[in-house]
This record gives sequence, C-alpha cells and structure tokens, in this order.
Amino acid sequence: MLRLEARPNPSKPMQALTPILAVLATMVAGGILFLLLGKNPFEAIRMLFWDPVLGEYAFYYRGQILIKAAPLIMIALGLSFGFRANIWNIGAEGQFIMGAICGGAVGLAFYPMEAFWIFPLMIIVGTLGGMLWALIPAFLKNRFNANEILVSLMLVYVAENFLAAMVTGPLRSPVGMNFPVSRSFNDYPAANNPELITGSGLHWGVVTALFLVIVAYVALTRHIGGFQVRVAGQSSRAAKFAGINPKLMVAICLGLSGALAGMAGIFEVTGPAGNLSTHLPLGYGFTAIIVAFLGRLHPVGVLMAGLLLAITIVGGDIVQTSLQVPKASIQVFQGMLLFFLLGFEILINFRVRLTIKGAA
Repeated sequence: MLRLEARPNPSKPMQALTPILAVLATMVAGGILFLLLGKNPFEAIRMLFWDPVLGEYAFYYRGQILIKAAPLIMIALGLSFGFRANIWNIGAEGQFIMGAICGGAVGLAFYPMEAFWIFPLMIIVGTLGGMLWALIPAFLKNRFNANEILVSLMLVYVAENFLAAMVTGPLRSPVGMNFPVSRSFNDYPAANNPELITGSGLHWGVVTALFLVIVAYVALTRHIGGFQVRVAGQSSRAAKFAGINPKLMVAICLGLSGALAGMAGIFEVTGPAGNLSTHLPLGYGFTAIIVAFLGRLHPVGVLMAGLLLAITIVGGDIVQTSLQVPKASIQVFQGMLLFFLLGFEILINFRVRLTIKGAA
C-alpha cells in the first residue's frame, strides 16, 4: 500500500518553484483538454496567457485584468491570514454578496442626494456587512465548536437567497420594468466608483487592493499580530504557551477575511457590476481561494497570483468567444491550477512510500 511520509528537510528552492511548476503543468494538462475538445491547444494557451497581456487588443484587456484582479486580491489577502492560522473561511462569496447588499442599500437610501460622504459611507457599511456575516461562523465555532468550513459555505446560499429577496423587494428599481435589479449606481454620481483613467480599468477598488497588499505585508512580517497568526498556524500548543487566545484568533481572522470580502463586494457593485442583481455572485470568493494558495499565503504572492488568475479569466473569455468552447472547460482549467499546486505541495513536503503488509 502507498503512504505519505514527511520529508525531514523539504527543499526550499522547490517550495519557491511550486507555483511556477503548477502553472506549467496546468498549461500541459489544459492543452490536452483543449485537444480533446477538438481545438488547437497551442492557440488556446496563447489566447489564455498571451493575448490579454501582449496581444493585438491588449490595451483593452489590460484594463479588464485590473478590474478582475482587484476583488480577487482583496478577498485572497483576508483569506490568507485565516489559512495561515488554520482557520478555514470557505464562504467569502457570501461575505462578498452581503457587503454589496449592505453598502448598496446605504447608497440607495440616500438617492438622489449628492454628497461627497455617501460613497465612503457605503464602503464602510459594506465592509462591516461582510465582517458581521463572517462573524456568524466565528461565533458558532467558538460557542458550539461548529465547523467553520461548513457553516461559512452554507451561508453563501443564504446570502444568495437574501440578495434575490432584496432585488425583488425593497431594493428593486422603480424604473427597472420589474426586473430583479436595483437602481444603477453608474447613474448616481454620489454612489459611483468610476474609472480614474478612462480605459485603464483603474478604479478605487484597484487602488485599495494595491494599498492593502502593502498593509498586509507589513502586518504579516513586522507586526505582533502577524507573528501570532504564524505561530497559531504552525502549532496550536505553542500558541497557547505564547498567550494567544484561540477564540479571539478565530474571530479576528474570520472577521478580517469577511471585511475584505465585503469591501470587494461594494467596490464591485458600485463599479464594474453597476447595480445589485441576481447575477452579482461572480465566483470571486471561491476563485480567491486558488489565488491565496497559488500566492503561498503571502501578500506579494497573492498580488502576482491575483493578476495571473485575472489573466486566465479574461483569456478564458477570449477562448470561449474565438474557439467556441464551453465555459465549463475554462473553469476546469482554473481548477487544474489549484489541483497541481496542492499536488506539488504534497510531493515537496512528503515522499510516497510503498509498504507491503506483513502476513497475519
């Protein structure tokens, strides 16, 4: 039988090369996938990785990459702190939705007032909405020892149904011809998150995501809080000896990840999405899990991984349009990235041993 045996000294260079190896392996496996679909694999890989950055229409696609990358980076930064401490928030998608609902409702409540403080207030309330939604699994884990993975994941579906109730009820647009949408934030300047440079894709959400990368790096490497997160993840027993409160750590990590997911939600709904609707769940909360692990739970790595995943999202749209492949194939391609990343991670930290069971 096969069993995994921990390596006494895992290779540091190989650990650093893991994300690159995962990307290369995904390209190879993805090429086989496109070949089975009857498409030219080299053309498909080129469209996925090259065209969005350096292709003929790259000037347009680069803006789209920033738009897609900002929420992924923001959410993944929050998740990475919890994952480092072995606290598993899998429901960032629900927190993203609740942040958008709470912040969006504030903006709609003041319609059509024009005031400079409306948009900042929406960001604050959206952030708090995502944080409070994430504190539900934190409370249940601390009080009843409930599994935060299951609770946070189930709350995603609660958030989706709550969104549907809001856009068909209190937040439905009176000029939306009874469609399940809210008023357009693009038509409400006080609550709009416009492009700062036309055609660049740069909006306040992108600027905030880049700023948060710096803050997260400093917090993780230069602050006592980041040290406590690392200790909690490496050894719960050592964390207790160091005086770290495990229940407080659960609340902080889940609350932080929820807050950043909620912030990403309100930036998305006031900018690229434009309004609240049943189409708002975009899968960013789940894709950000791949971003967090691909970035090795490090802020700079998360930034690079977020840009890479955004390239595959934009490139995936190009492949779908140009080669007429199903959307599911692009999702499988993105899933392969996480699969190979985790696979290489296991092989670097463990060796596979073949053991023969002795006779009775």
